[in-house]
Amino acid sequence: MSQQSRSSTDVQQAGGNALVTEQGRTSIADSVVLKVAGVAAREVNGVHAMGSGGARAFGALKDKLGASGQSPSQGVSVEVGERQAAIDIDLVVEYGVSIPDVSQAVRRNVIQRVERMTGLEVTEVNLSVDDVYLGGDDEEEEPEPARVQ
Repeated sequence: MSQQSRSSTDVQQAGGNALVTEQGRTSIADSVVLKVAGVAAREVNGVHAMGSGGARAFGALKDKLGASGQSPSQGVSVEVGERQAAIDIDLVVEYGVSIPDVSQAVRRNVIQRVERMTGLEVTEVNLSVDDVYLGGDDEEEEPEPARVQ
């Protein structure tokens, strides 16, 4: 097939899934990319939690009040265009893991999942490691027994 006889649909599909075709346009909401990226980041071994200190504290408060679990998009922000997305993620890693290795694995998994599920090209994944989980930091402690009765 010559370059001149290729339709615009063929050209767009050559780079991946076409979101804009002659038959119509598919738009992906920011919230979809947020969730996909958040779940993909959490799948990586060595990631303990996501979000800055304030976001994690707010999430812990919601848990104590009975809200269900951590939001999949906590610690993730995105910019989504028609064909591309840029993603920022705040991480808490487990003590003892290689931060460069975990970062590379998170970046690779997020790009792979978002591109495969949405068809968007991920232009960048910026990671910010905000804390190191030492174990026991956020586990509920047993209340101390009363000293007097």
